[in-house]
Amino acid sequence: MGNGKERLVGVNFDLNDLQAFRAVVELGSFRKAADAVNISQPALSRRIEKLEDALGVRLFDRTTRSVTLTTVGRVFAPSAEQLLDDLDVALLGIRDVSSSRLGHVTIACVPSVAYYFLPNVVASYHRRYPRIRVKLLDSSANEVLSTVMSGEADFGVSFLGTQEPEIEFKVLLQERFVAACRRDHPLARKKRVTWNELYEHEYVSVDKTSGNRLLLDQALSAVAPRAPSVCETRHVTTMLGLIEAGLGVAAVPSMAMPGRDHPVLTSVPLVDPVVRRRVGIVRRRGRALTPAAQQFYREVMEMKRSGAGKGESGDGDAS
Repeated sequence: MGNGKERLVGVNFDLNDLQAFRAVVELGSFRKAADAVNISQPALSRRIEKLEDALGVRLFDRTTRSVTLTTVGRVFAPSAEQLLDDLDVALLGIRDVSSSRLGHVTIACVPSVAYYFLPNVVASYHRRYPRIRVKLLDSSANEVLSTVMSGEADFGVSFLGTQEPEIEFKVLLQERFVAACRRDHPLARKKRVTWNELYEHEYVSVDKTSGNRLLLDQALSAVAPRAPSVCETRHVTTMLGLIEAGLGVAAVPSMAMPGRDHPVLTSVPLVDPVVRRRVGIVRRRGRALTPAAQQFYREVMEMKRSGAGKGESGDGDAS
């Protein structure tokens, strides 16, 4: 490939022009794009003009305050991105292009993973590949599956997907549900709590749109709460805020709990039955990851091997 200036067949522009175009699209600024690709702003403007002249269309509407894609530019942007990604795939086995290119990766994940597991992964990834932007879509488990299926996310981290024929599910860790409560709550003094004991107290639950609710309803078919919950939420992180404020107790995945040094909240293992969920990477079968996403995938797997983050072993059954 030489110096990256090879001309595309029958078209009077080169790969550097496409890279300049992608930088402006991603950063929304000629100045920021020029800094990102390490050229002057006038030089970047010349590359964009060259690309527009070659295509015979205007790709950007420019004012002194903003840069926006034209209608044609919006149509062309995905094709340019795909072309550059395909090139990176071709080069990936020859040299490390991910550390020097300007790219992006989109990961969908359930909120507990986004808050308690992925931050360390994102930080490590950014140190290695500072020019690749990471976008996290923290959504419900069902929405994670949807964004992975549609291609909006490169891959996801969730606890649903094992039953989907078009989804590949690779286990990262297994975690159990625990009783979350304030340190001054009566349950905090116990070594373990049964589900029936939990439901003797006022409790907060997740609503029917939550993947956790589906999992718990299936696992606790023989356990009947004595009264409905005092409040329903969609996300576990919201539940913990309510518990901290004194609104009873809640059953939450162990990974969602803050550290043991938290001044207010603590947790107690739930038994009879022990309910676990498996957290893993969800990918659409047959869809190759871009180089940027492949590198992020590797970071996640390295984090699993190092044992970082909370939760149990991906293959174990610790109690």
